[in-house]
Amino acid sequence: MTVASSPVVPAVDGSRQSTVAAENKVPRHVAIIMDGNGRWAERRHLPRVAGHRAGAEAVRRAMQAAVDAGVECLTVYAFSSENWRRSEEEVSDLKGLMRFYVERELATLQKEGVRLRLIGEPGKFGNELMTKLQHSVEETRNNNRLTLAVALNYGSQGEIAAAARELASRAAKGEIAPEQIDEAAIAGLLQTRDLPPLDLLIRTSGEVRLSNFLLWQAAYAELVFTDTLWPDFDEAAFNEALAEYARRQRRFGGR
Repeated sequence: MTVASSPVVPAVDGSRQSTVAAENKVPRHVAIIMDGNGRWAERRHLPRVAGHRAGAEAVRRAMQAAVDAGVECLTVYAFSSENWRRSEEEVSDLKGLMRFYVERELATLQKEGVRLRLIGEPGKFGNELMTKLQHSVEETRNNNRLTLAVALNYGSQGEIAAAARELASRAAKGEIAPEQIDEAAIAGLLQTRDLPPLDLLIRTSGEVRLSNFLLWQAAYAELVFTDTLWPDFDEAAFNEALAEYARRQRRFGGR
């Protein structure tokens, strides 16, 4: 596992802490860039859609691990605004998988007390899928054990630009003064405004970049990069990322 540099907080006896519980430092909000489905399939000489199917199972494992650990919110990067550049066949396969899993997983969400949230612009996937997604959102809205935020057709730069346009429009109408446009004003217009601040961002598959995901929100998040391909990311891998987070000493630029 590769991690962004950060000092390790030693235990009282001088050894490294190995579990989240050891320091009782559980992140409220974890986000994951789920990367490596295609490479996972290629290494097994399988079609790419098989990698996406296996990746969907990994989402279930991560969700369960988050519930068990006491995480409040898990945000997963399911489809970026740039993913439309992929082949028409792959995009169609992804949409079909979304329809299948949103129907199959509703019972699991209810059983585990998970509230589904959507960020991005999922309407582009069409009315049929959007209706199913909105149904699951509505059915789970009172669940409070974990919020599962799924980023669909999401791009962080576009999200920030939309907030800037809205604030510029309000300023042009005289509703706010330009000097009132600050960090809080922008954050209040982002799609994650009702979610806890982002504490930990994980990316799988060995890539070390954010890929236009939660750029504003990740300003002071802890970053963990792992070589594990997303379909192989299991509860142990999730818990190891939480343990790494617990070992960090967060300073928020203060010292």
